[in-house]
Amino acid sequence: MPAARILIVDDEKIARENLDFVLSKEGYETVAVDSGVRALEELEKAEFDLVLTDLRMQQVDGMQVLERTKELYPDTEVVMITGYATVSSAVEAMQKGAYHYLPKPHKIDELRILVRKALEKRWLRQEVSELRRQVKSQQGFPRLIGKTPKIEALRQTIEQIAPTDCTVLILGETGTGKELVAKAIHQLSPRAEKRFLALNCGSFSEELLANELFGHEKEAFTGARGIKRGLLEVASGGTVLLDEIGDMPLAMQVKLLRVLQEKTLMRVGGTTEIPVDIRILAATNKDLKREVEHSHFRQDLYYRLNVITLEIPPLAARRDDIPLLSYNFLKKFSQAQGKEIHEISEEVMDILMSYEFPGNIRELENIIERAVTLCNGSIIEVQHLSADLQQQGFQLQRRQKREFQTLEENEKDYILWVLQQTQGNKTKAAEVLGIDRVSLWRKLKRYGVEA
Repeated sequence: MPAARILIVDDEKIARENLDFVLSKEGYETVAVDSGVRALEELEKAEFDLVLTDLRMQQVDGMQVLERTKELYPDTEVVMITGYATVSSAVEAMQKGAYHYLPKPHKIDELRILVRKALEKRWLRQEVSELRRQVKSQQGFPRLIGKTPKIEALRQTIEQIAPTDCTVLILGETGTGKELVAKAIHQLSPRAEKRFLALNCGSFSEELLANELFGHEKEAFTGARGIKRGLLEVASGGTVLLDEIGDMPLAMQVKLLRVLQEKTLMRVGGTTEIPVDIRILAATNKDLKREVEHSHFRQDLYYRLNVITLEIPPLAARRDDIPLLSYNFLKKFSQAQGKEIHEISEEVMDILMSYEFPGNIRELENIIERAVTLCNGSIIEVQHLSADLQQQGFQLQRRQKREFQTLEENEKDYILWVLQQTQGNKTKAAEVLGIDRVSLWRKLKRYGVEA
């Protein structure tokens, strides 16, 4: 990514030069001007990623710079800097779209963090816009959302192998999107106009699985009143995904191997070979090589399936994709629930970026759905997350402060933080804390907090 372009506007020479020096040293491309008039001239020439502007200046003040910036470049972030901070001017600046309001004098480290967060917000908005453009252009194509190198490589491999008819083994933890990858392969293949069917091999007993895959003849068993075509026969000409194939019984593995080798099947209770034209895709969260070593999976079937192997990384290994995925789910569930929710707060995004996601993308999807359901405003906030994620947010804040505290101080801070997240609702706060309301009242009294 190219260096961010920052416009610095301040009529105080020392303040302007200090900002220019600090930000240039950070690797940003800076343009420093001494008036609002010159700032407007620079904005007419080119777009900036961030504008840092003093509030009080002659002829054209910081508010006018803010307004013009937002008119020309709505996605450019603006930080107001002033030595004459007032509540009314801060409110006005935020209402007009300022990212932050920074009073003078300010600490250099505080400025660096503020600039980085403002730029991250702009870049995230750009990524979301690009994501929406991709979604619109794909018109329903199964989307492998993400821009991390692992996902880019996976996408390229899919495009390369999809036109062929080879068997593909898809590996990945639960919730990583194995079925989505299979659908992408199918829709990019010559079989795209035919059926795509998926079956979870771990959801059936051996007898039911045989019936689902191969079908049965009339009177093959008690209750079989007519002929039933199995999934492999119904999908002829198309693609079949055998999900969780590592859980397939050994006896069924033998029958599947025959289908792969002979391109024929025999219904349960039948005597006639039926030709089938299908592409088999298999998926599992197990280590099939190890399963073969322990005689839990047939070696010959493993080699048949393992023509091409695709490994889907867990979400924790592709954290840079979390914002894109989060906003995709936000749009999906906001539309489904008829809500106008367009933003995820920085605090929530910080929590998501630090979470390990044992349930991967499926868990992230559930988190966003829950948050959208509980949100009555336009921004997903920390209080819309589950209690365990809220606690992780508190712990994250403590780590970021990097200061040592006593156990009692930590408890006090956490209780006050929970009260803040529950808007002062002591009953709800006590529930989150896992204590009764009387115990909460006693703790607040001990800490000298009005209960």
